[in-house]
Amino acid sequence: MIARHWRGWTRLQDANAYESLLRTKVLPGLKAIKGYRGGYVLRSDAAEESEFVVLNFFDSLDSVRQFAGQNYAVPVFEPEAKRLLKRFDTIANHYEVRMDTIR
Repeated sequence: MIARHWRGWTRLQDANAYESLLRTKVLPGLKAIKGYRGGYVLRSDAAEESEFVVLNFFDSLDSVRQFAGQNYAVPVFEPEAKRLLKRFDTIANHYEVRMDTIR
């Protein structure tokens, strides 16, 4: 299994809109990808901005490529997300999942 990790920041006043976009458009789209195994969206609000950590799980790098394309290390954005994000990681990191301690 592959974990894809990415971070982005919004202005505090845009955080709820960004979270809603993830919930209503981005994550449902991911569920349609063969090999997508779910994920987590983490949020931390500070005084002026909110940080989002997105961690998605895929069966393989081939499944990641179905989502992100051949250059899969480049983050994928909905146009609406780009308008809401103040800044973001320019690379999505990928890790081989070696242990699953959640189950």
